[in-house]
This record gives sequence, C-alpha cells and structure tokens, in this order.
Amino acid sequence: MIRLGVNIDHIATVREARKGEEPDPVQAAFLAELGGADGITVHLRSDRRHISERDVELLKKTIKVPLNVEMAATNEMKGIMLSILPYQITLVPERADEITTEGGLDLIINQSFLRDYIKELEVSNINISVFIDPDKEQIKAAHKIGVSRIEINTTKFSETENTEELKKELAHLKEIVRYAKRLGLTVFAGHGLNYRNILLFRELDDIEEVNIGHSIIARSLFTGIEEAVRQMKTLLNG
Repeated sequence: MIRLGVNIDHIATVREARKGEEPDPVQAAFLAELGGADGITVHLRSDRRHISERDVELLKKTIKVPLNVEMAATNEMKGIMLSILPYQITLVPERADEITTEGGLDLIINQSFLRDYIKELEVSNINISVFIDPDKEQIKAAHKIGVSRIEINTTKFSETENTEELKKELAHLKEIVRYAKRLGLTVFAGHGLNYRNILLFRELDDIEEVNIGHSIIARSLFTGIEEAVRQMKTLLNG
C-alpha cells in the first residue's frame, strides 16, 4: 500500500491573497486527515508566499499524522525547524521567481555542504529527505551523503501525454526506484501527480509514499477536502 501525503500549501495561497485569516490550512489538514491522509506536507518558503511559521507550529501541535516540511537548505530554515521539530524535512531547491519547485536538488554539486547541513538536523531526530530528479547519479550522491529517504521528482512523468513516451518514463522510474531500493533508500515521489496519472503511477509498488497537493486542492473546491482526499486514496490503492 502506498501512503498518501497531502500538500496543503494552496489553502494558504488563497488566504494570503487577502492577507487574512481564512481559509486556514490547519483546518484543511484536519479535514485531509478525516479523508485518510497518511501525512501532511507544507513548504515553508523563504518569501513566505503561503505557509507561515505559525502554520507549521500549529500543525505540529494538532495533527495526528506525520508532518513533512519542505524547505531550502538555509540557516534561517534550519533554526526554525530545530525549534519546531517536525517529523520530517524534505530539502528542495528554491528560487524567488519560480511559481512552484521546478526541479530536483543537485546533490552532486552541493554534496559537502548538504552532508554537514543534514547532520546538524539529524541530531534532533528529524527524518531528512531530499527532493531529487530521477537520475542514478543523484541517487548515488544521496546515498553518499548519508540520507536514508529520497523523494523522486515526477514532473516529467506527470507532463508526458504521448502514450509511448509515458511508457518509457514509467519504465525509467521503475528502474530508478529499484536502484534506490538496492542502496537501502526509502523512496517517496511527487510533483504533478493527479487523479488521472495516479492510476498508472501506482504500478511503482516499491514507492512508499506520494505527495500530492494541487490536484487534490483543486478537486476539493467542488467536493470538499475530505472527499477529495478519500477519492485519491481509493485511486492510489485500488
């Protein structure tokens, strides 16, 4: 069974459009839990365009499922997370002018820095994951710097529409996941997964968890969050 992590960033995006108090992402997390979410994911960005420290602090105190915080590997974020102590941190690349995360973290270029950075977080018993592209060299680097969890970037799979190309990408992902498992890594996946492509994606049974945000929040406008999560869980695990 593949676990479902629900990203609630876009609830906060709507709130920040008016700089008000609603909709509250913490309430959204509660409803996602009722729908069967196995985890809650948020991205605390340096520009605070949606999720705030207040959100992360309240989520840590109130939700019953694991809290996964995506963040850039900066000293500011490290200090915040060491004070809040979420269940898991996922390190992601971040640029101020991007609409959403555009690719995986380059572990090869940043290998030495990330090894030391991760060690400082792990002493507080925070689980560390890194968001990387489906590339064997990046997976080797992840293993080398000592992380035990990786999240595979599924953008290419999610954006591929040609049937033959989709089959190739799925085969590539299967090979990548098997390779990561042989190295002893726990494998998650996410980015662009939705109610259509998840039916094919669930063939990757070595993946332990997927993180899905935009598609679930979009559907929740019509069904409510609880039902939108429930529908995704059903599709994910048949």
